[in-house]
Amino acid sequence: MGSYKYCLCFTRKFRWSAAEPPADVKEAFDELSEGGLQIGPEQFCRFLADKQGETITTTADAERIIEQIRQQRHRLLIGKVSRPILSLEEFLHYLFSEELNPPLQSKVHHDMTAPASHYFIYTGHNSYLTGNQLSSDCSDVPIIKALERGVRVIELDLWPNSTKDNINILHGRTLTTPVDMLKCLKSIKEYAFVASPYPVVITLEDHLTPDLQAKVAEMVIETFGDMLYYPNSETVVEFPSPEALKNRIILSTKPPKEYLESKSSKEEHESQNGKASLEEEEWGKEVPDLNTQIESYERGDHNSDEDEDEDDEEDDDEDELKKNQPRALEYKHLITIKAGKPKGSLKDALRVDPDKVRRVSLSEQQLVKAAASLGTDLVRFTQKNILRIYPKGTRVRSSNYNPMTGWVHGAQMVAFNMQGYGRSLWLMHGFYKANGGSGYVKKPDFLLKEGPNGEVFDPKALLPVKKTLKVKVYLGDGWRLDFKQTHFDTYSPPDFYAKIGIAGVPADSIMKKTKAIEDNWVPVWDEEFTFPLTVPELALLRVEVHEYDMSEKDDFGGQTCLPVSELRPGIRAVPLFDRKGMKFKSVKLLMRFEFV
Repeated sequence: MGSYKYCLCFTRKFRWSAAEPPADVKEAFDELSEGGLQIGPEQFCRFLADKQGETITTTADAERIIEQIRQQRHRLLIGKVSRPILSLEEFLHYLFSEELNPPLQSKVHHDMTAPASHYFIYTGHNSYLTGNQLSSDCSDVPIIKALERGVRVIELDLWPNSTKDNINILHGRTLTTPVDMLKCLKSIKEYAFVASPYPVVITLEDHLTPDLQAKVAEMVIETFGDMLYYPNSETVVEFPSPEALKNRIILSTKPPKEYLESKSSKEEHESQNGKASLEEEEWGKEVPDLNTQIESYERGDHNSDEDEDEDDEEDDDEDELKKNQPRALEYKHLITIKAGKPKGSLKDALRVDPDKVRRVSLSEQQLVKAAASLGTDLVRFTQKNILRIYPKGTRVRSSNYNPMTGWVHGAQMVAFNMQGYGRSLWLMHGFYKANGGSGYVKKPDFLLKEGPNGEVFDPKALLPVKKTLKVKVYLGDGWRLDFKQTHFDTYSPPDFYAKIGIAGVPADSIMKKTKAIEDNWVPVWDEEFTFPLTVPELALLRVEVHEYDMSEKDDFGGQTCLPVSELRPGIRAVPLFDRKGMKFKSVKLLMRFEFV
């Protein structure tokens, strides 16, 4: 029973009760038990195989799971629980257990032996920043947090210190406070492989003199030792595979050339543009789709200055290396993925060189511009080379953009401000839950193959429905454990509703919502939604829970994004996360997934 104050001198009481098992759960249990009160290992094994699509086929495996279920339900019991049978309540406990019945596979299961260009790679932008792009502190803490989450690409901006004899990491020409480079390197070494054994790429935005570049080489070699991988040849024809580079560190940056103090930079652009300061709402504004962005670009609804957004990475031909920097040659030798920004036209920058591979960086605006007319060129380039996309300079609050625009064109490194928040970042977190959270997701075949006449996937093409996903959201629970009684509403229990939808190509993207369940900490919606998908390989299932508020803005109750291609069919427990992407201790939904 919960009590809430009402009109100062009155109190209202609301009874709390656990939700009844949904009708589908009762029906499945009754079918298995043939109307009885319990099911044994044989019936449970049949349920796992027929309804949940599990590969478990032996009663011994089913007995082991039943023992885990009953140990969780009756934690005071010591030793093995007798009689491997399940009641209806224990059966529901299994279904609602994230540990025993998660919505995704927990192991790496993609082929990891292809070249690195065949994978989407979990990529951070300005990884050292603790907050906004203009005045926040620089630290190794956000780097550590990113690596613990599974991020595989860490970006460091290298600048000379005030005495020009050492290297600082900071967002140049801003008020951000620096952090020592060696401290960042040591933290990368310590935390690089806590979440995934697959290679960590350090992208360096280099503003150094040749002497300091040589010092970077010394630091990197001394810190990482045998963990550091670099090629024997200056020309790389194909990138190594993630499997071949397990537990290795690699560098990606532009080849060194003379430091040019006068270059314009993204930092200068950002410091002059604060207009995005109110860009995101409490949960982050709704993510714009690719068609909307392209149509806006074609109408001219953009700032022409933004097309000149710099990331201080230009292509450097070998003959541009200055003869006065022999000390920088070792630094150059350590670069595995040579990087740069496009010279000349975008079409020229995206030409595929059969004799070498490289990385090209584009701003999010340049990507939209290229997507409008060069979509197939982008796809063809990314089949062999690496494309990195970075946020526009006006994102001073460390907000992010729609990552799907990059992914549908094959961009491997869609760089995000991991210290930010909002719906775009939720999509990024969800996308890299795929493949066991390894930070490397194999690109679908249609982005890697050429047709008989050299044709490649056209992101603009209108495609038929390939697969239909049916999602049923039964109920939610756990808020009463993770939130104060009056967190959502001072005068009564919360009125929760769920938003269910798809983030993907424009044809697949949609959001729907359930009815609001009034005055209940354990909302039972029992509603089903159907989503026809043209590109299911890139689709994400979006789930948000909000608390309806008649007089003010609705309260946030949790969110998650799940890669559709990895959803396990059947009735599953789906944990929810807060705005920052941290998992709630108790909040979760009971949902069913079915592919047609």
